[in-house]
Amino acid sequence: MSAPRVLIVDDNAMNVTIAEIVLLAENFEVETAADGREAIQKVRSFGPDLILMDIQMPGIDGLEVTRRLKADHAAKHIRIVAFTAFAMRGDEAKMRAAGCDGYLSKPIDVKRFGSQVRAFLEGTQNDAPTVSID
Repeated sequence: MSAPRVLIVDDNAMNVTIAEIVLLAENFEVETAADGREAIQKVRSFGPDLILMDIQMPGIDGLEVTRRLKADHAAKHIRIVAFTAFAMRGDEAKMRAAGCDGYLSKPIDVKRFGSQVRAFLEGTQNDAPTVSID
């Protein structure tokens, strides 16, 4: 069985580095993109099983990238998990409406991150959000 392929889309290099190190240590195959345009290109060239999508990025934001990918016949099957530090009341509904399959909060818990990502890939994640919203 091949390693699960995860695309990390985030404009914050520190977030990308930490997530990438953890996922590589957990035997994931990882690619990264720093913005929405690059993410769309990487989806085509890398063919990820799951995308960790930062929501607030310059240019095309993560919700718009998600909408575009979910509207694309070749990409709509890819699980997209919102990967955000800013979750406010109503944000989960916006993320879900855009096509996100769930979300994970930043900063990540390095001890649990690999298993959280794997749960999204396996479809066994808890439907409850992993972000607390005040």
